[in-house]
Amino acid sequence: MAVSSVRWLTVRCRLCLPLSDRRAGPFGQAPSCRFYSGSAALPKAEGADVTGIEEVVIPKRKTWDKVAILQALASTVNRDTTAAPYAFQDDPYLIPTSSMESRSFLLAKKSGEKAAKFIINSHPKYFQKDIAEPHIPCLMPEYFEPQIEDISEAALKERITLKKVKASVDMFDQLLQAGTTVSLETTNSLLDLLCYYGDQEPSTDYHFQQSEKSKELEEATEENNEKSKKKAGHQFGVTWRAKNNAERIFALMPEKNAHSYCTMIRGMVKHRAPGQALNLYTELLNNRLRADIHTFNALIEATAMTNEKFEEKWNNILELLKHIVAQKVKPNLQTFNTILKCLRRFYAFGKLPALQTLREMKAIGIEPSLATYHYIIQLFYHYDNPTKGSSLVIYDIMNELTGKKFSPQDPDDDMFFQSAMRACSSLRDLELAYQVHGLLNTGDNRKFIGPDHRRNFYYSKFFSLLCLMEQIDVTLKWYKDLIPSVFLPHSQTLIDLLQALDVANRLEMIPQIWKGHKEYGHTFRSDLKEEILMLMARDRHPAELQVAFADCAADIKSTYESQDARQTAPDWPANALNCIAVLLLRAGRIQEAWKMLGLFKKHNKIPRNELLNEFMDSAKASSSPAQAIEIVKLASAFSLPVCEGLTRKLMADFAISQEQKEALGNLTALTSDSSSDSDNDINEGK
Repeated sequence: MAVSSVRWLTVRCRLCLPLSDRRAGPFGQAPSCRFYSGSAALPKAEGADVTGIEEVVIPKRKTWDKVAILQALASTVNRDTTAAPYAFQDDPYLIPTSSMESRSFLLAKKSGEKAAKFIINSHPKYFQKDIAEPHIPCLMPEYFEPQIEDISEAALKERITLKKVKASVDMFDQLLQAGTTVSLETTNSLLDLLCYYGDQEPSTDYHFQQSEKSKELEEATEENNEKSKKKAGHQFGVTWRAKNNAERIFALMPEKNAHSYCTMIRGMVKHRAPGQALNLYTELLNNRLRADIHTFNALIEATAMTNEKFEEKWNNILELLKHIVAQKVKPNLQTFNTILKCLRRFYAFGKLPALQTLREMKAIGIEPSLATYHYIIQLFYHYDNPTKGSSLVIYDIMNELTGKKFSPQDPDDDMFFQSAMRACSSLRDLELAYQVHGLLNTGDNRKFIGPDHRRNFYYSKFFSLLCLMEQIDVTLKWYKDLIPSVFLPHSQTLIDLLQALDVANRLEMIPQIWKGHKEYGHTFRSDLKEEILMLMARDRHPAELQVAFADCAADIKSTYESQDARQTAPDWPANALNCIAVLLLRAGRIQEAWKMLGLFKKHNKIPRNELLNEFMDSAKASSSPAQAIEIVKLASAFSLPVCEGLTRKLMADFAISQEQKEALGNLTALTSDSSSDSDNDINEGK
């Protein structure tokens, strides 16, 4: 058996040799061409004619991204429209059911990460084992304690690197007291540290506070409320204190270069001291020094903070631009974005300068970012009254951006889609909204949707516009695609959907909508429940649909009852009581409907005349004079004008005893007396 196997292998090797010889070439290397023929058979033996020769073109080497394989695999998987967003896929019990819960979830998750990082950095000796392959530096503990104990410039550099503000200042003072001269480079590094953190020790959550601070200051600026700006600045400790360590060290420096001045100017602007920054820039010019472009960007922002008229501010910004040209400094994207960001606060005055700025940046070859267009949209479509004097700017912007893919260039790039969809909603332009949404889904532009609250705002505006202007079948398709896999709707978004169903005469979808959104924290939203009940009870429907509506009404009734159990002073809305009672009555659930009627007295709510008439018809259908009398008693208890009509209907349609007639007569007299008393009170009031 072994011998036969060896022979077979020998035969196979010999059969392969001629083909290898033909491909090898005279020097043992394969030539850069390949042979082919019209059939799938092997090429002919040597000396035979070759039907054709095609030259092999070796492609240039391509450097793939480190995550290229992961991106290729991810492109084969579609989004699950029935699942919660990926960020919340942890414990099923913890999946948020509302926007408030989703925010709490993300904050708790971030808090846990920071707590773990704090423990690792506080006790690094317990976390020395590196199990990650390849090595991941951010997972290993960081050392924040200085290792150099002696008083030297090297110790100062170490403390600056570790971002120890107070320790760095103390070491600098000790060096000066010892008569040691600190180099200009090290002193500038110390100024960088002091100006960046505002001469305060940075906290562990400094970057989180900075993002929250910027949002607070942004809202204060949009409201143009000086008190709000001061409150926000004081809350986050961002104000520049006079005669702080940065100013003291800057004054002690024997020589100062442009870096020293630029650092101080940027620090003053960052920490809300624009006047001091502009004065220091004048000193820089007097010393025949030049500022860099980042300092000019800060100075433009400082100019917009001054208490001057819009026209004066714009002239000062133009003067700074002339300085940029005179000092031969090349502007960058942030220069123009800073100008546009400042022009937002100029309202109508800033529209023409904004368009001039956009044309200028394109003329010098600077490609606008998403933040650039965000500022322009905010300027032309203001929050207070976006439709007033609305222009066609956003249409030109979208025509220019359609099909483009963007990369992050400005911190405010993730605000573009929010402002664009707000403009679409205010203009009531569905086609424009589709265009914005198409740009969002181009390439990786979805990354610019922003944090959770901005994503919810964007999709809420988009879906509300769909409910208002799109066909109902298309709207329901979007509903299934977006909820809950993309965002969790607010109650107002669901009310918009209900109104769309009402317009399209698709009220049979209401029980399904309610069933789906009980899980998303809307069971205690009174405005949503009353809207659902009103739509179901407004008209009569086929029997099968009335049964479904009654089941939905009973489910909503249970939410009010559970709410009663949690409240010390429960309160049922009158509209909800009327609608639930009439829905149960129309579905033939008579006993439950009569129980609802008893709640009117319990909660002191007045029933509608239409409801009492339907109950009277129900009592007539069941030939129950006792029920009819109860209806008249209820109307009499609230002194309703309909009581007399109900009494006449009772006397005409029911066979009642003499005692019951006398009792009805007394009720009618009491009702007429109370109504006449109320009329007299009204006349006296007149």
